[in-house]
Amino acid sequence: MPNTARHALLIRAIPFLFVFLWSTGFIGAKYALPFIEPFYLLFIRMLWTLAIFFLLAVSLKVTWPSPRQAMQQMVTGFLVHGVYLGGVFAAIKAGLPAGITAIVVGIQPVLTAFLSWKFLGEKLNKIQWLGLAFGLIGVSTIVISTRLTSITQATINHTALWSVLLALLAISLGTLYQKKFGAGVNLVAGSFWQYVSTALLMGILAWSFETRQVVWDRQLIFALMWLVLGLSVSAILLLMYMIREGEAAKVASYFYLVPPVTSLEAWLLFDEALPPIALAAIALTMLGVYLVVKRRSS
Repeated sequence: MPNTARHALLIRAIPFLFVFLWSTGFIGAKYALPFIEPFYLLFIRMLWTLAIFFLLAVSLKVTWPSPRQAMQQMVTGFLVHGVYLGGVFAAIKAGLPAGITAIVVGIQPVLTAFLSWKFLGEKLNKIQWLGLAFGLIGVSTIVISTRLTSITQATINHTALWSVLLALLAISLGTLYQKKFGAGVNLVAGSFWQYVSTALLMGILAWSFETRQVVWDRQLIFALMWLVLGLSVSAILLLMYMIREGEAAKVASYFYLVPPVTSLEAWLLFDEALPPIALAAIALTMLGVYLVVKRRSS
C-alpha cells in the first residue's frame, strides 16, 4: 500500500480509535473507584499524565507555546478535563445514576453544533441536523434500555443536576474554545498546559471534599495506568487533533458512539444486559453519526 494511501487510511481511523479509547474510561473508572475517591483518583491521574507529557515534550524537543497560548490551553484543560470530569464524578457521587448522567452529557453534540453555528459560523445542513437527532435518540434509548432500573428509581437532587449540567456546558464550550484558540499550538505542549490547570482543580477538590485514603490494590494500579496512557495521553491527543483539523460539530458527534461502545464493553466484561432494543438503538446512533460526518454532496 502506498504511503499516501496508508496515511489517508490512518487519518480516517483516528475518530474510531478515539471512540474506543474514550469509551474505556468508564470501564477504567469502574475498576478503580472501589479503592479510591473520585477527585483524588483524578488528581493522581493528572500528575502521572503531566509527568508523561513533560517527558514527551523534552524528548521530542517540541516548541512550547507562548505565555498567552499556555493560558489559553489551561482554559481548555480547565473546561474539557477539569470541569467536565469533575462535574460527572460529582453528579454520580451526589446520587445521580450513571444512566441519567450519560443522557444529559449525551446532549453535548447538539449543544456543540448549536454553539459552533452561533459563534464560529459553522453550518450544518438538514441531513446533519437529522443525524444529530438520530444520535441523541439512539444514545438515550441505549442508556434507558440497559439501565432502566436505576433510572426509574432515581431521586435527583439539585447538587447532582447542576453538576452534570455544568459538565455538559464545560465540554461543549471547551471544544469550541480549543477550536478557536488552539490553532498553531503543538499538541503535546498544549496538552501539558491543559493538564496543569486540571491537576490544580482536582487537587483543590480532593483536599476540600475528600479524605484522600487509598487502598493500593493491583487492580487500582492497572486501572490508573490505563486511564493515564489510554485516556489522558492517547485519547486526548487524538481529540485535540480532531478538533484542530475538523469542524467542532462533526468532532462532537463522535461522542454519540461512546455509550454504544461502552455498553458493548460492559456486556463483554461485566455481563451487563444488552437487550435487542439497545442493539437497534446502536444502529440508529451509528446512522446518526454517519449523517453528520459524511461529505456534503457537491
